[in-house]
Amino acid sequence: MGFHVTRLALVLSLLTITSPQAANNLPDIGTAGVSAMSVEREVQFGQAFTRFARANQPVIDDPVLNEYVTDLGLRLLSQADSVRFPFRFLLIRDDDINASAFLGGVIQLHSGLFLKAASESELASVVAHEITHVTQRHIARYLESQSRSTPLTIAGLVGSVALAVVNPQAGMAALQTTLGLKMQSAINYTRDNEFEADRIGLRLLHNAGFDPNAMAGFFQKLAEQYQFASTPPPMLLTHPLPSSRIAEARSRAQEYPAKVYPPSLNFQLAKARVMVRFQQSSATELHRFFEQEAARDGDWQTDAARYGQALALLNINEYDQARPLLNDLASRHGNNIFILDAQTDLDNAEGRFDAAIARLQAAQKRLPDNPVVMINLADSLLQAGRHQQAATLLDNYLRRYPDNLLAWELIAQSYRPLSDESSFRQAQAEVAALKGRYDMAVDQMEIAANLSRDAMQRARLGARLEQLRQQQKEWDALRN
Repeated sequence: MGFHVTRLALVLSLLTITSPQAANNLPDIGTAGVSAMSVEREVQFGQAFTRFARANQPVIDDPVLNEYVTDLGLRLLSQADSVRFPFRFLLIRDDDINASAFLGGVIQLHSGLFLKAASESELASVVAHEITHVTQRHIARYLESQSRSTPLTIAGLVGSVALAVVNPQAGMAALQTTLGLKMQSAINYTRDNEFEADRIGLRLLHNAGFDPNAMAGFFQKLAEQYQFASTPPPMLLTHPLPSSRIAEARSRAQEYPAKVYPPSLNFQLAKARVMVRFQQSSATELHRFFEQEAARDGDWQTDAARYGQALALLNINEYDQARPLLNDLASRHGNNIFILDAQTDLDNAEGRFDAAIARLQAAQKRLPDNPVVMINLADSLLQAGRHQQAATLLDNYLRRYPDNLLAWELIAQSYRPLSDESSFRQAQAEVAALKGRYDMAVDQMEIAANLSRDAMQRARLGARLEQLRQQQKEWDALRN
């Protein structure tokens, strides 16, 4: 939905007369004369786009929400065919309803989807649709077809698509200046892909244990709510919902046996977290809202409403009121990472670092390498002044998961008080690289290598420096 192939097809099919400025500041890995895009190539584009997105969008680096979205995506992927590479799920802080798919298994979801979706199945229907665009290689195949009929390289085409994904206004402005030549073929191509993404996505939805009726239900809700709106959400501006598409989704859902789908507690916990942590409403207003929802038999499960109430109380420093709510939730959901994270926030806010660390160390035995547990434990150790323990914990974790941005940011904080300037600069370099800021990454890694007093570490940092320089060359060549 959102950008995907509707805007994709229109932008790409008309790029033959797009100005060079349209692709400025974009990540490309490209070469000329590519007749087919390999899976490896697609993964490269996806990795570059992830860094580009971090540098240009309000990506939510919340380990709890990231874990939830990734688990939801993996549940759907477990039922998909032709999964050629690992997928990444990026959550963007934006109340507008939108989602998009990109090459290499990159799926973007706006936080506004949580605000609009009434159930986990409705949210999953959007994710399933986006996953299908990638597994069916709709984007890659369209890029290939366009590269054969235009003088532009695949890299140049990908760069312009990246601009439209990250900056819809710029993408649509480029569209308005290039309307013409291949409009009808682009629209026809898009329509076929959208119906296929709905059809296969609906099958994923059902096979993964979600309600297949949720797709048509969510489509219908959006179509009705914004039917007469002067400014509909970006998803409907770039991705219309004709009645035929809604009708087909509803008809296909009826082919599956009827079943009762209980509400998902984790979805409602995630929705409450988005509302409190990443929406504009005041914490006091949200506290009143969740307090009322917890007291009545409505759409919210009582425990999810109490969780939202506790988060709002944490935001306004009402710790004495938040603690009994969280203790009560922990008595029933002690292993739930949403509750565990909130308990940690409360303990740390009140200076009860030892209690937080002990709880997290116990959770680590149950959930080794869980990013929520690891990030919370490292943060608690740092707040307790136990910098060396935090550094050791994170160093071991990052050797296995080197793309965790939060872990690199925390390990940088742990090295600074230890007066380990070389390791601090290395961490700063990795943070910069993950955000696509390769100039800074190279500078910081060069300083780290020069400051190192250990010959083996200096050699390792020198090798990493050469990698970053090569990535910088690719990045700069393709951005320009």
